[in-house]
Amino acid sequence: MLAVSCRHQPEAIGPVPTPQQLEWQQMETYAFIHFGLNTFNDMEWGYGDTPAATFNPTDLDCEQWVLTLKACGMKGVILTAKHHDGFCLWPTETTDYSIKNAPYKNGQGDVVGELCEACRKHGLKFGLYLSPWDRHQASYGSEEYVTLYHQQIQELVDHYGPFFEFWFDGANGGNGWYGGANETRSIKAEEYYQYDKARDFIWSKYPNTMIFGGTVPTLRWIGNEEGIAKPTQWCNYTLDFDDLNNTRLLATGIRDGDTWLPAEVDVSIRPGWFYHDNEQPHSLEKLLDIYYHSVGRNANLLLNFPVNKEGRIPSEDSLRAAEWYQTLQHTFANDLLQGIQPLRSKAFEHHQAMVFEFKQPTTLSCLVLQEDITMGQRVERFSINYYKNGKWLPIETDEELTTIGYKRIIRFKPVAMEKLRIRFIKAKGPVFFNKISAY
Repeated sequence: MLAVSCRHQPEAIGPVPTPQQLEWQQMETYAFIHFGLNTFNDMEWGYGDTPAATFNPTDLDCEQWVLTLKACGMKGVILTAKHHDGFCLWPTETTDYSIKNAPYKNGQGDVVGELCEACRKHGLKFGLYLSPWDRHQASYGSEEYVTLYHQQIQELVDHYGPFFEFWFDGANGGNGWYGGANETRSIKAEEYYQYDKARDFIWSKYPNTMIFGGTVPTLRWIGNEEGIAKPTQWCNYTLDFDDLNNTRLLATGIRDGDTWLPAEVDVSIRPGWFYHDNEQPHSLEKLLDIYYHSVGRNANLLLNFPVNKEGRIPSEDSLRAAEWYQTLQHTFANDLLQGIQPLRSKAFEHHQAMVFEFKQPTTLSCLVLQEDITMGQRVERFSINYYKNGKWLPIETDEELTTIGYKRIIRFKPVAMEKLRIRFIKAKGPVFFNKISAY
């Protein structure tokens, strides 16, 4: 641990992560899988009126998914066990609208179970998405549906797992087929779903599960699905339900929030979440920008892979993701600060600072900063300078140099320098780091 301006270990400032949150933040990148009836109907949000028989992958291979994801650096995968259309990818006892009434494996299939087993076999963490909104169920909007929804959670807890993350999607109530009613229904999400009870079901067997959405989250949405977190990114937040639905606050966190609630960026490798024949994966450049604007801005990256109608991650997606991962591996292969002990700068009395002095002029184009978040998130504003020919000069970057948190990555045009200085212009207290590296 690197420390600035401190003679002894102080107490933490503000909220700090639980052990489960810290382990989750250290994952950094993991995958989403959107797969279901929408895949076979060229849709994003089904109404719940498509026959279960439509689900018929011809070459479904969950091991192919897992091996593909591992090859591009994903630490885990979250599957859409049930999307808004209500179709279940496991043989649930709660509804006939499930895989047991699909042609796949003559009704004997279980995609949730197959993926869970593949993850166990190959060492990938496993998570589930279960839409609270159900556009198929005639009982949606009543207490009967809440009981059914909790039964679905209980089935998943009893038969699968462990889960590193469980997703409650924020899309709640609206138009649907609802068993033939074909109408719009409204619910009060913060009360209707009884999320605290749902969470307790999950934690009764898998207490380390991170929770997305609802009223009892242990992580938070970033407020968009574009793959871009704000430069200012606090892990601090409040669990007020209005704040949990305030996109402005979700985007940045709350400086003086009383709860540790780290951010997650969810985005798809293609334009859509589900597979569509007419779409292609994003360019390498866009995927790299997504990484630097998510992991590089103190947020985890949940990258979606749409499985195709055959039941596989398309080769063009896997090749692009592998190219992306290899590029990042190459970029961060050689830490040019390795073995260099930071020095205090002359400006120390006015600003906390670190100076790294090179034995010979060194060219840098990327800086990675990682606070020791077990002490709380502290840095509010910083600057970076380089020393050359007897002068300190600013490093020019398009990034706003505000918060750091678990990880902040700053890119800039290559600069040859004799020294590197990082000044912490505003912080909640003495600054502590797990690591500072440069490339």
